[in-house]
Amino acid sequence: MELNDYQELSARTATRHDLELLNFGLGISGEAGEVADLIKKFYFHGHDIEMDKIKKELGDVLWYLSQIARLAGLTLEEVAQGNIDKLKRRYPEGFSVEASIKRVDEDA
Repeated sequence: MELNDYQELSARTATRHDLELLNFGLGISGEAGEVADLIKKFYFHGHDIEMDKIKKELGDVLWYLSQIARLAGLTLEEVAQGNIDKLKRRYPEGFSVEASIKRVDEDA
């Protein structure tokens, strides 16, 4: 599936109201917290890491991300490309600890 196709299809399930941005902003934070909680439980509580649960929660993060981008007038492909462009500028030779320490960003 293409990112923009996902964004269009997922928007069909978004409830439109005056506080959409607030709803989606809080939603993405909550879903990212659920991903973090699964990882925490694996490392510190002895749980098995269940990839199907990770996949589900990451899908929820993606849903909220796609709706925030939609409200901003951005496609997911624009967001993804912008991130890749930033990373290429920041780490033209790929990530390294040294490059991370010495990096100078004009747009963090």
